[in-house]
Amino acid sequence: MMNILTFDIEEWFHILDNDSTKTINEWNHYESRIYANMERIFNLLEAAQVKATFFCLGWIAETYPEIIKEIVKRGYEIGTHTTAHQLVYEQAPKIFSSDLERSVKTLEDITGQKVKCFRAPGFSIREDSRWVFDILVSQGIEIDSSIFPAARAHGGFPSYKAIAPAMIQYDGIFLKEFPINYTTIFGRPLIYSGGGYFRLFPYSYIKHWTKETSYLMTYFHPRDFDAEQPVIKSLSHLRRFKSYVGLSSAFKKLQKLLADFDFIDIAEADKLIDWEKARTITV
Repeated sequence: MMNILTFDIEEWFHILDNDSTKTINEWNHYESRIYANMERIFNLLEAAQVKATFFCLGWIAETYPEIIKEIVKRGYEIGTHTTAHQLVYEQAPKIFSSDLERSVKTLEDITGQKVKCFRAPGFSIREDSRWVFDILVSQGIEIDSSIFPAARAHGGFPSYKAIAPAMIQYDGIFLKEFPINYTTIFGRPLIYSGGGYFRLFPYSYIKHWTKETSYLMTYFHPRDFDAEQPVIKSLSHLRRFKSYVGLSSAFKKLQKLLADFDFIDIAEADKLIDWEKARTITV
């Protein structure tokens, strides 16, 4: 069994598919809640004595470099979550490459460490954006955790198929992939190991599904545990429900999850895999 703990480090207003929170220009209109939300996560991990990988937004690193320094000081692994938190498939390759380069440079300048891991906002690497793999490798990324191996709202990558780590081969380059996992309900894939669905479902369901799988990739955000964050009024009814459901109970759920199961970060998971014998998926 391989259970991996990760956090996507964003502000509470970094919500996709909403015009009033879409770009850096809009973000200046919202209050910051990152410090208190990160302290909550740090205290949780220290109490549970567990490591995690933090996929950090370049904008967070530029705006609050102290957050990144604290993550490193506490001994946690850092990856990049892009600079401007945009869906990959909505960008031209040159724009994405520039954004990635900026985030990697910012994080490496602050940490003094090589950034090896990447996660796309919204797991938004699709079948028609395979070009991103070449850019990731060219900028020193060795591990990706962006693939959702089924169809979903932000695209998905159904041809990946396996719900397990694998080596991606694309146009002569190779990249280690730690995909998101899912369960199937009424024939439809459903992510339960982070975000809105983790907050929505009772813990008994989460625990049951976790027991059933041999590979779990979590993806939590600081905002997932902040029940007092303001409501963004411009959100659609569906997006508002997804963004605010279960905020008051999510922290206790995660506490239970960490108590009931053993977790590792991506760096440790990487060491446990014999990549020369691992499955290779040509995309």
